[in-house]
Amino acid sequence: MQKKSAYFSYILLAVFVLAGVLYIARPLLVAGPDEAALEAEAPTPSVARENSAPATAPVAASSGITKEGEVAFFRDGQSLRKIDVEIAENDAERAKGLMFRPYLSDSVGMLFVFNQAEPQSFWMKNTMISLDIIYVDSNKKIISIQKKAKPYSEESLPSYGEAQYVVEVNGGYCDKYGVKVGDTIAF
Repeated sequence: MQKKSAYFSYILLAVFVLAGVLYIARPLLVAGPDEAALEAEAPTPSVARENSAPATAPVAASSGITKEGEVAFFRDGQSLRKIDVEIAENDAERAKGLMFRPYLSDSVGMLFVFNQAEPQSFWMKNTMISLDIIYVDSNKKIISIQKKAKPYSEESLPSYGEAQYVVEVNGGYCDKYGVKVGDTIAF
């Protein structure tokens, strides 16, 4: 009886280990050749997103987002970096943000759009990955950055000024690519 119990325990352990490996490897496994071709043929989005989402938005499955636009970072008119973004422009989208996502590549992020510039504050509740939170004023100038925000933290991360836009990227992105307060964005 004890031997059967040990075998059952090993089988159960193997199932959990396999499930964990598949969960972590999912972003690498989901983008097949058909999806890659579909992404290559997708038209580049315009500067501003339409009010209604397209019926089939291009999915950047291996990156962790659904591409709805692009954000470029600039310093003194020189382009630093460009990323694909998912756009959160209503209360429900802003409330969810990047919660429950196990992976985000360095080439993507999320753009939060608010109706007016005012002090903003974000938290990391239910967010599985570390993020840099970039607060941007109505002139699209970066006013503050909360770097390497801790996953699952309920600590308030304020903008320290009036922000109309917020860009979330992987934790450490700003240090890695030299994005600083005073730089500007375009989308």
